[in-house]
Amino acid sequence: MELSIYLKGLINAKPAPVVICDLDYRIIFMNDFAKKAYEKYGGDALIGQLLYNHCGLEAKTKIDMIIEYFKENNDQNAIFGYHDDEKNADIYVVAIRDENKKLIGFTSMHEYRTPDTSPEYQID
Repeated sequence: MELSIYLKGLINAKPAPVVICDLDYRIIFMNDFAKKAYEKYGGDALIGQLLYNHCGLEAKTKIDMIIEYFKENNDQNAIFGYHDDEKNADIYVVAIRDENKKLIGFTSMHEYRTPDTSPEYQID
């Protein structure tokens, strides 16, 4: 079985939005959580659109700077973007590289800081 099926399943299992863009800033993948989270902006219909169409000028400028930085620094793969107080999450811009460390795209990662209070390993 092809690895991409497993990776897509893994990304879809993440309870946070994952939007993957190519270097033309085109949205090429959204996990199920992102489709729901961004439903008011089009949800699934955002796939194939340019991320730039959904960002303000300040965000565009910052993303451009980060992408150029990733291109010049093959060993750098994540830059802290901001902290979302409402969700208590740190948001990072993350490089996606091929097997030769060439930058091929980017995504954002949401790292939630609120500890999970569920019982450990509880199944039901």
